[in-house]
This record gives sequence, structure tokens and C-alpha cells, in this order.
Amino acid sequence: MDATATGTPFSTLIRVASQEQHTEAETSSFMSDLLGGRLGVAAYARYTEQLWFVYRALEEAADSLKEDPVAGPFIQSKLMRTAALERDLTHLRGPQWREGLAPLPATTAYAARIEECARDWPGGYVAHHYTRYLGDLSGGQIIRDKAEKTWGFAHKGDGVRFYVFEQITNPAEFKRGYRELLNALNADDLEKQRIIGECKRAFGFNGAVFRELGEEFRLSA
Repeated sequence: MDATATGTPFSTLIRVASQEQHTEAETSSFMSDLLGGRLGVAAYARYTEQLWFVYRALEEAADSLKEDPVAGPFIQSKLMRTAALERDLTHLRGPQWREGLAPLPATTAYAARIEECARDWPGGYVAHHYTRYLGDLSGGQIIRDKAEKTWGFAHKGDGVRFYVFEQITNPAEFKRGYRELLNALNADDLEKQRIIGECKRAFGFNGAVFRELGEEFRLSA
């Protein structure tokens, strides 16, 4: 689909084109069981651990990309999640949470791809940035609400800090601004199609992580 030919905003193109992969990821058996209260807090903690590896890859690259004409506009300190994840993991696993911390194979592949894009292809990095952060501001809030109710975490407190964007007072307005950045992306139509492809790939990585978590926390029949 050619963005210029259709006149469709890029933010709409990327959302529509990745909808199938998005739905597959968010309706995985692991996420359905987690949100349905059929898994214990250990599964939530293990998922949070995987997120730490992903966001470390995203955010360790941020400084090197903040002046990049493509990726730079998306680098915003108010989005950064690593510190919040570490606070959550301290709450979930204790102060020694780094001991024994291990990424799943799918998580390792996911983080490696983010690092590769950050190093070699800023447009690809934008695809991963969009997939994660806009998701956190949207569907991620459902996870926060369920976690608070299921495991008794304080409202927006430790254990769910990852989902609390304290510096974003109006998420809807922020997401509108983010979509405007996508629409103004410094890229031609061919590059935009490559970015859409990488967005689909990002959702595929998420789905792979969920599948491996599902194997680890398989419910008895």
C-alpha cells in the first residue's frame, strides 16, 4: 500500500497493517491465562523479567539515536521504562532480583533484533519503539488493572510501576502527538513499507515470547 497514493496517514497504515499480528500476540494462551487470573504471580514476575531485557535494549540505544533525523523525535525521557521495571522486579523478586535472571530464547532474539536496528537501521528501531510504548500506554493498562486486582498490588504502586507513566498526565493527548510524529516521519514510502514490515516482525517477537512463557507455565488439562 502506498501512503502517498492513498493519502492515508502513516500512523493509520502501520496500525492497520499490523492488526493481525497484534491480535495474535495479545490473545496468546499465556496472556489469556494471566489476565484471566489462572496463573500465579510467579508467571507475572517471569513476564516482567522478560520485559526488562527488551526495554534495556530499547533504552540503552536511546542516547545514540536522539539526534537521528528518523528515530530522534521519538526518544523521550518520559517514556523510559527500565527504572520502573527494576523497581517492580525488586518488589516481585527482592533486592537480589538480578541473581538467576535469564532471558527466554525468544527474548534474547527479540532484544538482539532491537539492538541490531538501533545500530544499523533507525527506521526499524522506530517500529519497535512504536510497538512497545504505544502498547504500554494502551493495552498495558489492562494488565496493570488485572495485576492490581489479582495479586493485591497497591493502585499504581510497586509491582505495576512499569505501566504507570507518571510524566504523561494525558495519555490520549500523548498518543495523538506520537501518531503525528509517525505521520511526519522522515522517510519515503519504500522506507515506510519496510518499517511496517518490521512492526509486524516486532509483534511476532512478542508472540514468540508469549508462546515460550506459555510452555513454561502450562496449565494442567
